[in-house]
Amino acid sequence: MLITRKRDASENGEAQAESPPRIAVGEENGVLGCAFSGVWMTRTVADVDAQMRKIGERGGFATLALDLSKIEKMDTAGAWLIDRLISAQKEKGAKIRIQGESEIASILLNAVGDAATRGDDTPPPRPPNIVLRILEAIGRRVYEMRDDFLAGMNILGATIRGAQTKLGRGHAVNPAAIFNQIDRMGVGAIPVVVLMSFIVGAIVAQQGAYQLRYFGADIFVVDLVGVLVLREMGVLLTAIMIAGRSGSAITAEIGSMKMREEVDALKVIGLNPIGVLVFPRLVALVIGLPCLTIIANFAALGGGMLAAWLYSDIPPAAFLDRLRAAIDLSSFFSGMIKAPFMAMIIGIIASVEGMKVGGSAESLGQHVTASVVKSIFVVIVLDGLFAIFYAAIDF
Repeated sequence: MLITRKRDASENGEAQAESPPRIAVGEENGVLGCAFSGVWMTRTVADVDAQMRKIGERGGFATLALDLSKIEKMDTAGAWLIDRLISAQKEKGAKIRIQGESEIASILLNAVGDAATRGDDTPPPRPPNIVLRILEAIGRRVYEMRDDFLAGMNILGATIRGAQTKLGRGHAVNPAAIFNQIDRMGVGAIPVVVLMSFIVGAIVAQQGAYQLRYFGADIFVVDLVGVLVLREMGVLLTAIMIAGRSGSAITAEIGSMKMREEVDALKVIGLNPIGVLVFPRLVALVIGLPCLTIIANFAALGGGMLAAWLYSDIPPAAFLDRLRAAIDLSSFFSGMIKAPFMAMIIGIIASVEGMKVGGSAESLGQHVTASVVKSIFVVIVLDGLFAIFYAAIDF
């Protein structure tokens, strides 16, 4: 009981030590001056609420001058009362002049009210026209492309420099991690790659036979399927499928680790995140994509053979004989050479986007989408560049 009384006495003493809020009002030459003093906090501002409302309703002056230099303490409740007064007089056309504003008072007033209602007569800036906005968007995309390129080169250089897992120290490659990624990205993708390639090969053969039938050249559908699949379609469709399947998985895995700060934890304990996270996935892609391309080529040729047999009555034996005459090793290697480059592009873009993930699920979804779109776009552009290069060297 004594403790309670002592505490109550202490609280009463603190309340008495605080000065109550006061307002000194004076008007001269069309200027209404208000000098505020005391403690303007939640438990005291009720004493001046009615007086502040009356000042807000007054008119007949051109300028409202506020002096905040004598305010001892202020919280958001006190700042809100002052801001309410400013807003009321601004609506009546009075100009506002504030002096003696401390840094804390400025922060609170900015927090509870719009700075434009506190005497800033400058109109808000007009948005730029559509041409400037388009140019600005293009410029931002160019800078983002530059940043992505530099980040990709950093990942590629760090991967080539070392499969080391320790920063600054060389360590042996971890075969278990690489084989685990090959199993997930390569072996796990075989069913969908085979099914997709088989269907595409059958469609190409059927459509080619339908068009060549008018010229009595059904047998040349074998040349069409063989050259198109081995040089272009096999590796391109496989790369697109891997970009959508494995590239998105890489971005999601690294991005989720970035969100949970596991990447930062690797750095803290002295591990290289690129060596631990990126290197096994990149090596697995470089190994797995060419193997999947070979499987896709066989599946597409099988689908073309079946379609030619059913649609054009070309038996498998005749199909294989014509295929042997239509293609050579250059047709096979022209497609296989592209596979490692496409795998590196998919892995690098996926890793870069994963490292850019922020701390929200929305950021993760955006970067996974960006990873797939960028990978497919760059893979198609690279395939076109290879086609131009092969035509230039007559390969």
